[in-house]
Amino acid sequence: MQRKEEPLLTLTKKDFRVDTFRAGGKGGQNQNKRDTGVRITHRVSGIAVESRSERSQLQNKKLAFRRLCDNKKFKNWLKIESLHAEEIHKRVDEAMDLKNLETETFINGEWVLKERSEDENAT
Repeated sequence: MQRKEEPLLTLTKKDFRVDTFRAGGKGGQNQNKRDTGVRITHRVSGIAVESRSERSQLQNKKLAFRRLCDNKKFKNWLKIESLHAEEIHKRVDEAMDLKNLETETFINGEWVLKERSEDENAT
């Protein structure tokens, strides 16, 4: 049976914690008064990156997410998780193969295991 192509792993906003803080440094009063610095932590792996170089919080958030995606530890974690997910898909496909499934029918108040014919065993 062909499986519809689907992502092995999905990440959502809930997988990350985004903290903001006063960045300080260049940018003067704007940096010192507003929470422009951003720290992003991936909850599962514990990997954290931050950005404070830009003047706006949105720009720092984008930059921090880019840094997280480029982070070597995060890439390794993603690779390992993808391999685990792929292995699980393989196991499910093998378990759901017709030759591994048994069929029971309810006859006269009892469950009876249906015997496979030679035609069914060949598929």
